[in-house]
Amino acid sequence: MMDSQRGKLLIAAPSLFDFFRRTVVLIVEHTEQGAFGVVLNRRADSDVTELVPDLDPLVERGAPLWVGGPVGPDSIVVLGEFEHAGLSAGAVTERIGVVDPDGDTDVVRARVFIGHAGWGPGQLDEELERESWIVADLDPDDVFAEGDLWAEVISRRDDRDFALLATMPHDPTLN
Repeated sequence: MMDSQRGKLLIAAPSLFDFFRRTVVLIVEHTEQGAFGVVLNRRADSDVTELVPDLDPLVERGAPLWVGGPVGPDSIVVLGEFEHAGLSAGAVTERIGVVDPDGDTDVVRARVFIGHAGWGPGQLDEELERESWIVADLDPDDVFAEGDLWAEVISRRDDRDFALLATMPHDPTLN
């Protein structure tokens, strides 16, 4: 029986040098059929109004788009904070859920992602066993963070080694 990581953050281990280098991924769904999540800390070069103007009412004026992952670069995922995520199209945690833009929901705040991260059956579990990811709890503000979320989330861990890791530069060869 697998442990679902739904609602957890996956922090890319320093050994990841692919698309996911220094990313923080929120796992939206994790079942035996696979996993689905969005990268929270990769800003796109355009804003919501430019690419998906129909979603403009959900976000603040001029809000940027975020790159949710390498899968489905033509798809859109909207995450939102709710008073109770049970009101959302799909609850991720008690307060965070997937927003149905056509739905009749009361969203406190929302963020729009292009693409997502996906894993086939057992794939995420294997990556966790290889320690490709550091698992952490989600703070609802993480979904809407602007700064260096990777370092911020790592520094919240109760371990001195993680505190040192949080200070690692983007390019360790510059250290």
